Amino acid sequence: MSAIRESIEIDRSPEEVFAYLSDASHLPEWQKSAVSVRGADHPAVGSLIAVRRRIGRREFPTTMEVTEYDPPRTWHLHGIDGPVRGDVRAAVEPLGDGTRSRLTLSLDFEGHGIGRVLVPLVVKPHARKEMPLNEEKLKHLLET
Repeated sequence: MSAIRESIEIDRSPEEVFAYLSDASHLPEWQKSAVSVRGADHPAVGSLIAVRRRIGRREFPTTMEVTEYDPPRTWHLHGIDGPVRGDVRAAVEPLGDGTRSRLTLSLDFEGHGIGRVLVPLVVKPHARKEMPLNEEKLKHLLET
């Protein structure tokens, strides 16, 4: 399976979109499955972010490492533990006179152990449904 990719246009500058998006403490505000986040108060390459997600009735902890951080354009997070390891890339492009942005998120998963079964059967279908809703919520939060 290939990565899940979604783009959305937001009526905010790339700097504003990137600042909000790359602050991991905001994840539970706009991502339905994100329950809690610790770490990466000041993101930089090598920073670790602990994220707890709820899928169905279960909660799963995971640790993500910032592997790319280029404000206000791109960042990349890669899961480093657990049976399901996410790989998230974000790109923010200026639109028009720079007061609007296009955000493109790309999400993929690696399965380890039982995760090899969970990724195609549970995780990817769940993420495919949730991702456009998350982007709409992000847009709403940033534009209001």
